[in-house]
Amino acid sequence: MIRVAVVGATGYTGGELLRILLAHPEARVDHVTSESRPGQKLGEIHPFLRARLDLTLESFNAPRIARQCDVAFFALPHGVGSKNIADFVTLGKKAIDLSADFRLKNVKTYEAWYKVKHASPELLKKAVYGLPELYRKDIPGTPLIANPGCYATTTILALTPLVRRKWLVPGSIIVDAKSGVSGAGKKVDPMYLYCEATENFQAYAVAKHRHVPEIEQVLGDQTGRATTLTFVPHLVPMTRGILVTAYGTLKKKMTAAAVRQAFEEDYGGERFIRLLPEGRWPQTKDTAGTNYVDINVTIDERNRRVVVLAALDNLVKGASGQAVQNMNLLFGLPEAMGIK
Repeated sequence: MIRVAVVGATGYTGGELLRILLAHPEARVDHVTSESRPGQKLGEIHPFLRARLDLTLESFNAPRIARQCDVAFFALPHGVGSKNIADFVTLGKKAIDLSADFRLKNVKTYEAWYKVKHASPELLKKAVYGLPELYRKDIPGTPLIANPGCYATTTILALTPLVRRKWLVPGSIIVDAKSGVSGAGKKVDPMYLYCEATENFQAYAVAKHRHVPEIEQVLGDQTGRATTLTFVPHLVPMTRGILVTAYGTLKKKMTAAAVRQAFEEDYGGERFIRLLPEGRWPQTKDTAGTNYVDINVTIDERNRRVVVLAALDNLVKGASGQAVQNMNLLFGLPEAMGIK
């Protein structure tokens, strides 16, 4: 039995983690933490856990939790938990970080995009980027997993078969991305208030979203050279879900069948990627509450442009479900255990 701690258990991601872990046959949640609400019953924060998980929120204490847990999920905002993660990993335990603190390998890039000084830069080289479809072999045995961002997961999986084959004209990639409100977490910001978000559709962080360097880093890793893109996210008045439409100009004329074959070769054996039938396009309702990514691809022949659509649930495959997928790989369990 894997003994688990959820650090930062009061947010949407923490709640989703607990929902998934409760159904996991080989995991037991022993500790839940919150620096803002220590001493409060978990069921008061997440009513769906009442009579299901009788735990009290506590302040984070690395030695205590390390003595009683095998792995900790850190569901905290960026810049908040990296020192705690370092303390926990130093004690010989596994950490899965759902923030952005260990996704970027270059500390200067991280500090430039996130506007905070990194508290534990010495761990950046040890962290493995936790996208199993690309880095499955690197995950077992690592002390620290950097769980990918939700936009990043969707975009990277949509584009990888194309960039790793070097089929796209450099600089031609444009990503139009849309997310439900839960993707921002429990923020007290006018943009996410009901009266502002409902019956509205708005872009934000245009061409400067913080997931951009993460996406470019991984795509560059896949193609072996620097890769750039233009990324424009939008807030949609729904609770959860992400839909990405990615465009790129092909270097030469290709058939839709040839491009589709590349996606089938790369993803045909993947448990959580569904390549949809021709003519059926991904939509957020089909992936809600699941760990699946739905993908389809076509070509705009008039413009020699490839178009890829991908959808996932930002709280599951975009965060907590993928984190549990990584935990399974860390401990040698079937990858889909507890998240089928």
